[in-house]
Amino acid sequence: MPTEIKTLLLDDDLSILLLLENLLKKQFPNIQVIGKAKTVKDGIELIDTLKPDLIFLDIEFPDGNGFKILDSVSYTEFETIFISSHDQFAMKAFEYSALHYLKKPIVPSEVKEALCRLETESDTSSVNTQIAKIKDGLIHKEPKLIIPTTEGLDLIKIKEIKRCEASDVYTIFYMVDGKKYMASKSLNNYERLLSDINFFRIHSKHLINMQYIKQYIKGKGGYVILEQGDEVEVSVRKKMDFMNHLKDYARSLK
Repeated sequence: MPTEIKTLLLDDDLSILLLLENLLKKQFPNIQVIGKAKTVKDGIELIDTLKPDLIFLDIEFPDGNGFKILDSVSYTEFETIFISSHDQFAMKAFEYSALHYLKKPIVPSEVKEALCRLETESDTSSVNTQIAKIKDGLIHKEPKLIIPTTEGLDLIKIKEIKRCEASDVYTIFYMVDGKKYMASKSLNNYERLLSDINFFRIHSKHLINMQYIKQYIKGKGGYVILEQGDEVEVSVRKKMDFMNHLKDYARSLK
């Protein structure tokens, strides 16, 4: 991890600000806290003035929310570790390429895990150039998805999701490296999030990443073969829409 990572703490709870500041000072000497803010207005001003490498950002403020801060700043070349008392905001955090999502009360080991992610990212590029946040809702260079699990939260890169499969009220993510993640939300949630970025619902149980399709095999509904040999059924009801979508996708690659 690079020395002297300039860090801002943005939270309306003074006890959280003090806890984080003391924790970082004692356990992470290279994290330099350069400012603290308790309102959206002050947070925006601090970011644009001090140009941090990293911010710890609460979601809820008396005068707005943390997402408003990220939407309003001019300076965007920093990493964001979100802080919240609720899991409900984790889904939206992916739009802002969150480095991590800490659940209150703050646990030191989870802060360490979040900062280890920063160290991993820093191995290949400077902290100051890791995020190229594209405003107005455009997709980031390496968008990530925060998924709630039975144990907490996992952060995964969207481009590495090969397919998603419904399992009752849960969703199983199959990754290109062979790993699996089970999220405690339905497939419908992820269809809404991912359908605009090359994912398509080919069956009530299956959402696939179009970039990993190797072959379509004809049949009543047929099925697709993905890279590494996954065979995924296409429903009769979805077949025509899928074929049209596949043709459009192929044309977009030319």
